Amino acid sequence: MNKKNKIAVIGGTGKSGKYLVKELLHKGYCIKLLHRNPENISFENPSVEIVKGDARNDQSIRTLLCGCQAVISTLGQPKGEASIFSQATKNVIQAMKVHGIRRYILTTGLNVDTPFDQKSPKTKFATDWMKTNYQETTTDKQLEYNTLLNSDIDWTLIRLPLIEQTEERRELLVNLNDCPGDKISAADLAGFLTKQLTDDSFIKKAPFIANV
Repeated sequence: MNKKNKIAVIGGTGKSGKYLVKELLHKGYCIKLLHRNPENISFENPSVEIVKGDARNDQSIRTLLCGCQAVISTLGQPKGEASIFSQATKNVIQAMKVHGIRRYILTTGLNVDTPFDQKSPKTKFATDWMKTNYQETTTDKQLEYNTLLNSDIDWTLIRLPLIEQTEERRELLVNLNDCPGDKISAADLAGFLTKQLTDDSFIKKAPFIANV
């Protein structure tokens, strides 16, 4: 993908999203950034266009994706609100079809299951714990994965352990069957997400990533 392309970013002011925005700008991309309250954004950059809207609103997503060549989402769950993940992805897929966009890269938890998994006891325990204690969001994230499976876009769903808020870069492990570690640096996550714009190794796949 040419770095003159514009990337639509959802969740770009969250704990991991702000690292993603920094990485994309460092790599020379222009960004359209969705935010419910853009008046609360303090930074300004000529390569960043802010779009006011909500990921659960289909018109907001259509506006966001207009003029973009790919979509990256690090969407987080707003506290006290119904789970938003599957609806947001449905809106993205519909808008991608309208605008002729193929590439969608997004993050989720390690609790999402795929038919190819061979989860270790530790990963299985974490998955079962999430299913018990966060049943709504876990069910919704699984629905999001199934929605991607049934689409014809070029998606990559990246499954994550605990995200550490650090710029530190470490050795990164990728595994399609099991989570290879307990933590991931937010900077390493941002780098991996950005790399997927020019790497088709994980199209229509849901890799786990973690630091050594």
